[in-house]
Amino acid sequence: MKNMRFTTIPLAEIRKVKRIVLFLFACFIFSCSLSAQKSTPIKAYNLFFDKDFVKAKEAIDICMLDEKLAQKAQTWLYKANIYFYLANQEYDAKRENQEYQVKFLEAAEGAFDAFTKAFELSKNVEAYDMLSPNEGLAKLYALLLVQGVDELIIGKYSDAKRILEKAVSSYELVSPPQFSLHGELYYYYAYTLEMLNDSENATLFYNKAILDGSNNVNVFIRLFENYKKDKKIDKIKEILEAGKKSLPNNPALIVSEIDYYYFIGEKATAQKLIDALPSSVFENADLLVNVANFYIVDTNYTKAYDLLKKANQITPNNFVIFYNLGVCAYYLSEENFQKANDLEVKGDKSNAMIFKTKSENFLLEAQNYFERVHQTEPQDINVMYTLRSIYARLLSPKYDEMDARIKAAEQ
Repeated sequence: MKNMRFTTIPLAEIRKVKRIVLFLFACFIFSCSLSAQKSTPIKAYNLFFDKDFVKAKEAIDICMLDEKLAQKAQTWLYKANIYFYLANQEYDAKRENQEYQVKFLEAAEGAFDAFTKAFELSKNVEAYDMLSPNEGLAKLYALLLVQGVDELIIGKYSDAKRILEKAVSSYELVSPPQFSLHGELYYYYAYTLEMLNDSENATLFYNKAILDGSNNVNVFIRLFENYKKDKKIDKIKEILEAGKKSLPNNPALIVSEIDYYYFIGEKATAQKLIDALPSSVFENADLLVNVANFYIVDTNYTKAYDLLKKANQITPNNFVIFYNLGVCAYYLSEENFQKANDLEVKGDKSNAMIFKTKSENFLLEAQNYFERVHQTEPQDINVMYTLRSIYARLLSPKYDEMDARIKAAEQ
């Protein structure tokens, strides 16, 4: 039997053919994919008309990839309406169920931008049963407010500013607006500006919040703080009077008024108001911290310490409260140490030892509070200085470590 021979194809050639086949197959799949993705504004409109806003969004987003369609005002108008109603749908779901996770966070702002683009391309663009650009833009402010506040809450101040700026534009498009937000939009926008260190414009919009009928005490408090920072005494008094007129007997405004009298040096008037504070002040941790600060100013550390302990019970693990408790405990340690020294000079060593023990206990407590603050604010140099001082007094081995940290921070 003769040996059979076969023609051998070089391995390199096989690989080359394989690459060509795979390339052609990929092209075929891509072409099928494009065919499957092909959409039209009419398809998007029909889905919108059926109130299937999620699929309508998918369809119109594909249309926007087409350069010709993306130049048409009507395409943008379809997108604007689809995004608008989708945002409304999301908002309604969230309102009914707080656990609902919003899926289309960008819908409200996307609607605003699309309405704006549609109007730029054609001032007369319209579609049956759809909002015109001006109608849509004037209805978006509540949705944009919700979106902007969400960004504000997570600390994305630049994003919040951009979105809330559009909300303000929407709100002011028609006067009066469809329904009033009673200053809330202006308040959140002003607060965002303040977080971005634009205090001048923040003050402007806090005042606009008041003109818009705000009964939010924080509007008056923020204005009070801004005017105080700028030392505008007349403005401080004016805003306090406006606040008391809008929100009579509000405990936060009473505390701010006490702050005002301390600020202008009228301590006697301030102390009379402290003695007459309503019970509601002592149920609010933030207000308790502020009142405790007045006692710290008066070097009444015992009273301040007691109030801060109560604040800590209401709001545990708050580093501001820990810091102020640390301050009070530190100075109470010094007071007791001085009493111990005075008694030792008089020869009363037995009672001197009692105050020495109190002094050390307060110092250990101060150490604990400042260490907690340091965990939250590790770069705060003042906290580091205080801890080093405490470690020195306690002869703690932690002194060297803190001293090294301070030197590294100062370089």
